[in-house]
Amino acid sequence: MTSYLPSVIKQFKYYKSLGDKTLSVLSLDELKFEFKEDSNSIAIIVKHLSGNMLSRWTNFLTEDGEKTWRNRDDEFIDTYNSKEEILIAWNKSWNCLFDAITALNDDELENIIYIRNHGHTVVEAINRQMMHYAYHIGQMVFLGKLIKEKNWQSLSIAKGKSKDYNKEKFSKEKNRIHFTEDL
Repeated sequence: MTSYLPSVIKQFKYYKSLGDKTLSVLSLDELKFEFKEDSNSIAIIVKHLSGNMLSRWTNFLTEDGEKTWRNRDDEFIDTYNSKEEILIAWNKSWNCLFDAITALNDDELENIIYIRNHGHTVVEAINRQMMHYAYHIGQMVFLGKLIKEKNWQSLSIAKGKSKDYNKEKFSKEKNRIHFTEDL
């Protein structure tokens, strides 16, 4: 298990980078755009992720992940007045996550923590949160692509470029690295 924590930290950084890149290319109006009434804009997704991260990762090992001060329903009401506010919330919540997870050691991975009174090992809680964040960051990227249309720059292997990408990868010797180290 000594590779688990470094691997998940890299994976969280990767998902954050996808969100960072999406946020960087959109204006405030684009971040707040809702395709249909009652759909979530990227700003709302950021607000929800921020609320979730701050709740889950604050006092991660000692308090239930669903804090009494969290108001999840309010996370789906856009109250941001500037792109800067969105970025501050985004970065504050990721800093909370990284502060909590980098403080962990391998001996704590089987500890039981609670989310809404349901026990999880630390590994289970980390995996749960990572998948939740990947789900929403995928939504952010997809919305960014829809908003930018032809002006969107792919954040992964561009359509029609798989053969070129694979050719470059297979031209190198086999090695063991986390995939994010080679992006």
